[in-house]
Order: sequence, then structure tokens, then C-alpha cells
Amino acid sequence: MAGLTPKLPLVIDESDGAYLLIKDFRELVKQNFKNLILTAPGERIMDINFGVGIRNYLFENAGADLEREISDKILEQVDTYMPFVDIVGITFQDSENYSNLLNMEITYFVGALNLSDSLSISIPTN
Repeated sequence: MAGLTPKLPLVIDESDGAYLLIKDFRELVKQNFKNLILTAPGERIMDINFGVGIRNYLFENAGADLEREISDKILEQVDTYMPFVDIVGITFQDSENYSNLLNMEITYFVGALNLSDSLSISIPTN
């Protein structure tokens, strides 16, 4: 079966050609969504507005205001760059054992594919 795009991080795989490929839309949407969350604005060549830049929020004071700001940025970026994705919910989990960890889960739905899934992001602050 032909692939849709290389899987990131790149892995050499002779069976798919040069690199291991993503072959289903669920994984493709999740990879693209994760890239949108992790990419900092200004980091992507030719589109300085692309990306949430979640790492930019790591050293901010945690609380409801920060969670709202991050959620708003995610919703804005998804609306612009992935309009086929409907965000169902964004939850932030407290790190019980690690105070220097940002944990969040984004639940989403892709109507065209009748696909529900979630993306978990955990980023250490050190």
C-alpha cells in the first residue's frame, strides 16, 4: 500500500522506500495536529503564524488564565490550519509527581472521516 507521508521522526525503512510511511488517516491527522501544537510561531518557513508554540508557555504561572490562553491559541490555530478538525475538549492534568511538567489532552473529531481521537501532550520544563 502506498503511504500518505513520512512518519516523524524519520525512520529508514526499505519496505516503504526511503522512510517509514503513515498509511492511515487517523495517524496522519494526529501527526499533523501534534506538529501544529509543538511548532512555535515563526519557526515554520514561509508561514510565521503557524503553530501554537506550547513550549513558550512552560515557565508561565500555572492557573485558569494560562489554561484559557493555551486553549484559545489551540482553537485559533486549528480553525486556521486544520478546519476539518472539531475540538471536543481540552483538559489539563496536574502533575502529581512532577511539578515541572505540562500535561494536556485534546479530544477531537474529524467529521469527514467519522473519526474521534485524542492527543496527549506531556512536556517537561527542564
